[in-house]
Amino acid sequence: MAQQREAGYTLRFCERLVTPERYQRICATLVRRQPDLHVITDRVHKPHNVSAILRSCDAMGVLNAHIVTDEPSQFSARHGIAMGSEKWIEVHLHRTVSSPIQTLQAQGVQVFAAHLSGTAVDFRDVDWTQPSAVLLGTEKFGVSETARAEVDQHIVIPMQGMVESLNVSVAAAIILSEAQRQRTVAGMYAQRRISEELMTRLAFRWGYPKVAAHCEQHGLAYPPLDEQGQLPPGALSQDPPPL
Repeated sequence: MAQQREAGYTLRFCERLVTPERYQRICATLVRRQPDLHVITDRVHKPHNVSAILRSCDAMGVLNAHIVTDEPSQFSARHGIAMGSEKWIEVHLHRTVSSPIQTLQAQGVQVFAAHLSGTAVDFRDVDWTQPSAVLLGTEKFGVSETARAEVDQHIVIPMQGMVESLNVSVAAAIILSEAQRQRTVAGMYAQRRISEELMTRLAFRWGYPKVAAHCEQHGLAYPPLDEQGQLPPGALSQDPPPL
């Protein structure tokens, strides 16, 4: 039973203590997160495909996934396919594809759309060590006309068979694996690339999601954690502290 009194609120809810081993794994994973490698899905509507893409994002160290959907409030990942990966990714919901494209481009991120066109280049020829985003289109119609026009470059996965395309989640995994390969060679997973403030905040949210959600709901600061990922003395008890 976790409790913390701050700014007039008392937090009381069940939350397992994070073991030191799990906390170290959380921190090690956050060190490898790539804040300048993004994924954008352009109205990929099948939940199992979105879930598989998020799972690949987690596996390849992607920090931010941008989901374009007509109904942001209806978005949900299929836990059995994502294997809980949606908890470890910063998911940003957008109503239009222009929103993430233009926002990222303004931050100096090159946006690459997986789309077969006369100007498309082999995805392996892209320098993925630069701030980059890969955009994937719908299962049936591919990348939208708006996205095709606004991205910086079209990329393709060379095909050697009769079919001309891959499942969208498979394509995402293949492209991200190349990005991971290039970034591994460049040593970009060997040192922390996110700010200390963001790492502290995400480590708490990953370790104590219920406490974090309550704090965010009521505008409270997260309680500090010690080096082993433990809440401060008095924060955990069967009964609330006396008023």
